[in-house]
Amino acid sequence: MPHDDFAFEPVRGLPAPLPEGEHILWQGAPDWRALAREALLTRWIAGWFVLLALWRGLAAGEGVMGVLGAGVPLLLLGAAAVVILWGVAWVMARAAVYTLTNRRVVMRIGAALQVTFNLPFKQIETASLDLRKGGTGTIALRLTEGSKIAYLVAWPHVRPWHMARTEPALRCIPDARRVAALIAETAESQLAQPVLSRDGGDAAAKLAAE
Repeated sequence: MPHDDFAFEPVRGLPAPLPEGEHILWQGAPDWRALAREALLTRWIAGWFVLLALWRGLAAGEGVMGVLGAGVPLLLLGAAAVVILWGVAWVMARAAVYTLTNRRVVMRIGAALQVTFNLPFKQIETASLDLRKGGTGTIALRLTEGSKIAYLVAWPHVRPWHMARTEPALRCIPDARRVAALIAETAESQLAQPVLSRDGGDAAAKLAAE
């Protein structure tokens, strides 16, 4: 199903021209700021360095200057780490293109080595939406048995921690609710018995194969 894509793209995000009767309904990419927060855990890393700086500063026990002298270097190190991770997230988001057509979902991902996943609706068992504040969200695609994708190959464009059965995901996309609804509507025209269900803050489009 996946294949390396080194050739010039005839259509942005697609390894080949669309066949007759197929057309693009939506294209998008991760929001790099959301990707940095959710996939690269920048807030957790920043918080860890702040706590570490406070601990080192208080352990120094030499007044304000001693606290600053012990803590500031760690804060600077933490800031540098976060900035580097921001850069990594920006590159990852810039390299990714998610495409929804009337027949499939296509994910072109990878900065150094580009890989394309073609996911026809018949191979998608469930699509679940994890919606966050601001409208960004992740749409994870649970594939049918026998459709396998390596977790590390697809990371971070996967549902986190689902390693035994990898779920490729449209990660941290803006206006995720609208895109999830579009996927459900498109599946309804392709498959026999699609169902759109909502559970708490999540939305799931359950796709029954023909």
